[in-house]
Amino acid sequence: MEKIKIALIGAGFISDYHARGLQTLDGVEIVAVVSKNLENAQKFALKYNIKEALNDISSLVKRDDLDAVIISTPNQFHAPYAIAFLQNGKDVFLEKPMGMSGDEGRQIAEVAKKHNQLVMVGHMWRFDTDTRYIKDTVDSGTIGRVFKTKGYGIHENWGPSGWFTKKELAGGGALADMGVHAIDAVRYILGDPKPTKVYARISTEFGDYDVDDTAILVITWDNGTESLVESGWWHPHMDGPEASTSLFGTKGYANLFPTFLKMKEGEGSVTTVPELPKREDHCDQIIYTRQMEHFVDCIKTRQQPVPGLAEGQMVLDIVDAAYKSAETGEVVDLI
Repeated sequence: MEKIKIALIGAGFISDYHARGLQTLDGVEIVAVVSKNLENAQKFALKYNIKEALNDISSLVKRDDLDAVIISTPNQFHAPYAIAFLQNGKDVFLEKPMGMSGDEGRQIAEVAKKHNQLVMVGHMWRFDTDTRYIKDTVDSGTIGRVFKTKGYGIHENWGPSGWFTKKELAGGGALADMGVHAIDAVRYILGDPKPTKVYARISTEFGDYDVDDTAILVITWDNGTESLVESGWWHPHMDGPEASTSLFGTKGYANLFPTFLKMKEGEGSVTTVPELPKREDHCDQIIYTRQMEHFVDCIKTRQQPVPGLAEGQMVLDIVDAAYKSAETGEVVDLI
């Protein structure tokens, strides 16, 4: 098989992770990088020895020598760019969230299915070793039935700037940026249940922008589990690393980041810390490399990636429901 040719749409922070991951794979060539700022594209191309640096997607959309694209742009452009490439026979990897709204997600899915193209969404915690360990522990029944979870994605004494803080470009604030990770991570660990109800309180506490920097969600899943999910920027404290999830079972407790188990024993409990690979960074490069491996494998086999359309859509629908709940003060039913 000839080399799979991929273009990077966006030359920001996250694109470095994708480029590094792709360049470890055999049979893959990054043929172009696109940024609205041509100088940024040129610098990125030089850094990773990419032949072409462009400042718009128009010349790429209909090229016959391009198999797929990695879209890492402001959220506003996820759906229109994805749709343009899908309509022209290209597979698409979309950074999270898949779109600005659930409606955009459904538009992407409709076009992908019509043109028989693949879509993968960058919910990267599904490729993390610690996360998979906790999922396997839950799947095995070790901690019993999980009746409650608590998770968050929070930046302590820090927050992004630029397009992340502009509603017209991002669609939402910390919830769309950080909360989506916590939502998808717990859903993955629980075996991808469907949400039945969402209640949320969302506010802006720390910045002069038109997006949220504080959110608390309560999600009821169709397996009976209740999940508390928090997101935030600039918070004065977080309970651990910038992302963490706790799972409360009828036989014990499991914690992701830091990762450990706490099991009932007699009238007390015993804590176990598993032997897992040491993390160089909380968001290690290996997670993103595994994402690219999976995407490329799916391109070769024509199998739908996971996380893909279904997983990305579920997160969008939960976020939509959360914003609606915060506006009305009522629980939103999803079934």
